[in-house]
Amino acid sequence: MKYIALLLLLACTLPSPAATDAQLERLEALRLAGDYQAALEQGRGDLELEPDDSRLLILLGELELATGKLDAAATHFQRVIELSGQDTLLARSKLAEVQLQRGERQAAADLWRQIRETYETGSALSTRDLHAVAEATRHLGKSDPQLFKQAVRIFDEVLRRDPANLDAGIALGELLLEKYNNQEALQVFQEVLSRDDRHPRALLGLARSQHFDYSSEAVTSTLKALSFNPNLVPARVLLARLLIELEQFDDARREAELALQVNPRSLEALATLAVIHQLEHDPAGFEEIETRVLELNPGYAGLYTLLAEMSAQNRLYREAADFARRAVELDPESWQGYGLLGMNQLRLGQMQAGRDNLERSFSGDPYNVWIKNTLQLADSFSDYVELDQGSFRVVLHGDENALLEEYIHDLAQQAYRSFSARYNHRPQLPIRIELYPDHADFSVRSVGLAGVGLLGVAFGPVVAMDSPAARERGTFNWGSTLWHELAHVFHLSMTDNRVPRWFSEGLAVYEERIARPGWGGDVDPGFLQAYLEGRLLPLSQLNNGFVRPSYPEQIIHSYFQASLVFEFIETRWGFDTIRKVLSAFRDSRMPHTVLLDELQLDSETLDAAFDAFLEDKYSIALQALSPGAGTDSSRLSPDTALPDKYFDQYGLGTQLLEQGDLELAELFLTRAQQLFPEYAGGDSSYWLLAQLYLKQERAAAAQQQLESMIAINAEHYEAHLQLARLRAGRGDPEGAAAALEAALFIYPYDLEVHRDLARHLSHLERWDEAARERRAVLALDPVDRAEAYYQLAHTYERAGNRSSAREQILYALEIAPNYFQAQELLLSLREAADAGEATQ
Repeated sequence: MKYIALLLLLACTLPSPAATDAQLERLEALRLAGDYQAALEQGRGDLELEPDDSRLLILLGELELATGKLDAAATHFQRVIELSGQDTLLARSKLAEVQLQRGERQAAADLWRQIRETYETGSALSTRDLHAVAEATRHLGKSDPQLFKQAVRIFDEVLRRDPANLDAGIALGELLLEKYNNQEALQVFQEVLSRDDRHPRALLGLARSQHFDYSSEAVTSTLKALSFNPNLVPARVLLARLLIELEQFDDARREAELALQVNPRSLEALATLAVIHQLEHDPAGFEEIETRVLELNPGYAGLYTLLAEMSAQNRLYREAADFARRAVELDPESWQGYGLLGMNQLRLGQMQAGRDNLERSFSGDPYNVWIKNTLQLADSFSDYVELDQGSFRVVLHGDENALLEEYIHDLAQQAYRSFSARYNHRPQLPIRIELYPDHADFSVRSVGLAGVGLLGVAFGPVVAMDSPAARERGTFNWGSTLWHELAHVFHLSMTDNRVPRWFSEGLAVYEERIARPGWGGDVDPGFLQAYLEGRLLPLSQLNNGFVRPSYPEQIIHSYFQASLVFEFIETRWGFDTIRKVLSAFRDSRMPHTVLLDELQLDSETLDAAFDAFLEDKYSIALQALSPGAGTDSSRLSPDTALPDKYFDQYGLGTQLLEQGDLELAELFLTRAQQLFPEYAGGDSSYWLLAQLYLKQERAAAAQQQLESMIAINAEHYEAHLQLARLRAGRGDPEGAAAALEAALFIYPYDLEVHRDLARHLSHLERWDEAARERRAVLALDPVDRAEAYYQLAHTYERAGNRSSAREQILYALEIAPNYFQAQELLLSLREAADAGEATQ
């Protein structure tokens, strides 16, 4: 209402020759406030008095356009063109917009070219005319991408001559965002808002910029835009999209329908409804909307690009590729369509076809950073080796192939056997597994941009993830991550990729946690504090924690919370319930009710039952993490009464440990552990007590702490190495080998770890596994390769594989011809071969 009150005041104070300006300002105020009907009624009355006023005709045409009355809008714009006065270029630009919405692309292009021809004659143009030239140049850039740069320059000229032209500023921001330059787009929208912080379309531009950066603030800005103009159709459409991303389909449908009440011909709102029907597995509803859109605009490729984009966001990659293919069939210049087709073909393992379509996309739109990054990654594929391992196609960088191949294949086979039995299901084979030693490359493979904080991604039968080289040592368990992603392969296959994100992620983390002790992470103080503070989301809203987190740790907390849901369900209802829910997702039109229907509970009852489960599971820790008074360490003695608060105990214990008071430090750290035994992070009491006991030369106590720690947290590399040394020192080669094998799932690049593991396995006469470790030593390029070949040959010989032993010993002798032990082993192998022939 700000606009109406202010401009009505202006109308009363402006003198008569500026009466027409006041009328236009009143209409513009009504338009900005979304009162389109009142603006149209007033404007039509004004037009009876001023039938040839071009500015009034333009504004009325824009109002008719905003409400879907294309014929009426075209009539107004055509009248301005016939008058051949001011705003002729602007009217042509607006008329072209009408034709574009009707699907008359050629007619629209003819008008844009006419506008450009006028501009190129060097005629003196008003800022309104220049705005029209910039818009025409922007549209023609679809066929000539270099024109986008010129469009930016023309918009800049408009703003230089008329800094208060907010429409030009918003249009410039939209162009920059369209060409993936969000940093400058954001600056432009913020500049407009500095002049008018309630401008609905500027707020919408800000929301789109925030959405581009995956910010949860996009929802806030969209709602703010709608608070000033509740009939702003593009804002309703954006809000619907944001709700779809949260899998809140009913709310999204409501927003799209509100948009259509304002403009029944809104192609974007109709396309959004089509997305909802598609994701809800409603083919009849989808076909009805699809038919309606194509009747309004037979060439509207935006329907299918939006469907492709949203299908991919919901992991429906095959459907996304199909929709993108339909987009380029409708519009051969749909560069976005070619890009979506190529990206989703890569996700489906169709590598060459995907690359071809990405190159076609980039040739028409060289500003697309996602496509550019992905093509650069594709250029590096020649550095990778693709290994056919039966059920799997493993893709490794050439520098890592020799080292990682066996470990990847062995773990993948274990996971496949485990999940096949657990889910009574076999997904499509082969499964493609790609590992990237550079996290930026994996990030580009996932979403087209570097800097994404994921560890792995499953597209269905294709898995991509960081290799252990992509992360700092001790921060990443690649074995646990691979297990997680292969769980996704089964979940996506069982549901035809129609599974809510929270359900799939939580179940995959749960599968990690039960696969091996310490995998999948466990509870930390921050998680339980978030619960105590009411920041954990109810299950009905858990998707929000993955897609639009409201605090920095919420994504991590949501992963762990979701995994606890499945621990709760399996404990109370059994795993068969989880299998049934997965199967039901495949055909359900209401995925948000599937779990509740199977459990026969409403959401409030389920939330209450889960809270009770969590409070029972962590009852001691929750009590110990509630606020409490501190204790002065300078007045402590072994007889001091200890506060039963975790942070008091832990803080005092660490302080005393730093001061060298090991006796008192042990007392407090032990009590901290009793209060929160589930926490085993790198700074936990388990690690600190282990180091304390090592200082006191209490090896058995240190070993107990380390064993307890890695049973909860298997990602602490040094804990595994220390435990291996302690077990070996106490005559336990099997235990030492187990600790070193677990360490390899974190960091497989330490040559000495492989050597130590080979020695322990040899002692246990596990010769095949020992040979694997000797091969790993060679893959790590040891200084003494002759010795490494000899050790591998010796291991092969003990395993009964004399032909491989002979091959390796010859490699050793080729490097060191006088290597005596190698000569002896070769002689022994020949004698054994001769003896074998003699007995035949």
